[in-house]
Amino acid sequence: MSEPIRVLVTGAAGQIAYSLLYSIGNGSVFGKDQPIILVLLDITPMMGVLDGVLMELQDCALPLLKDVIATDKEEVAFKDLDVAILVGSMPRREGMERKDLLKANVKIFKSQGAALDKYAKKSVKVIVVGNPANTNCLTASKSAPSIPKENFSCLTRLDHNRAKAQTVQQRGAAVIKARKLSSAMSAAKAICDHVRDIWFGTPEGEFVSMGVISDGNSYGVPDDLLYSFPVVIKNKTWKFVEGLPINDFSREKMDLTAKELTEEKETAFEFLSSA
Repeated sequence: MSEPIRVLVTGAAGQIAYSLLYSIGNGSVFGKDQPIILVLLDITPMMGVLDGVLMELQDCALPLLKDVIATDKEEVAFKDLDVAILVGSMPRREGMERKDLLKANVKIFKSQGAALDKYAKKSVKVIVVGNPANTNCLTASKSAPSIPKENFSCLTRLDHNRAKAQTVQQRGAAVIKARKLSSAMSAAKAICDHVRDIWFGTPEGEFVSMGVISDGNSYGVPDDLLYSFPVVIKNKTWKFVEGLPINDFSREKMDLTAKELTEEKETAFEFLSSA
């Protein structure tokens, strides 16, 4: 059996993590012969809940799970990581301006990026889930200059999976309305799909969607954005899928997304330089 890998999940006391952790621990993501040391990070007020999650994972008696570490300290959480799945972020509260939300998240992801830079392996794969995922991911990457920016990606797989299942654009809002909570099970499944494809590569002849650094793309998206592209993955390295046909409707939506992400990035970078 191979050496254990260290996998971090942040926001580990939350809903999405609760649906995600069992799949990581039972071999559904990294394979059935890959032992795992699972590191759970959350904020101090959530440590009581996190202890409950820890006990449940221990009760599952998963043979691949060599150790579970629950912590509220970044220097413990980010040490020697092979994979970091950053689920935790500041949720939007009622009456909160988008700018305030962005400012709070820049602070979180600047700190976590710096911790990755200082403590994690340089080969670490970083997957950002917490919204606004694209800009949070870019913030973390900019704060971890010693880790290749290609190692950072953000989750757009949930929308990809919904599109494959031909569900509607407003599905997330519909789930919240029905459950009174945001998508957790489907988000966790999308994270598993995303991380598994990074680890093992995409199936021959198939591509997936993930938010990656836009440098050198052929779709007219400005450089230095974290933007969702079609990619194929081999040997843990992604590559753009070139030449997919783009109709006028898609072009318009893509340009609008690039504009929004550019504006968000500029605001975030103002906060980043003053934080």
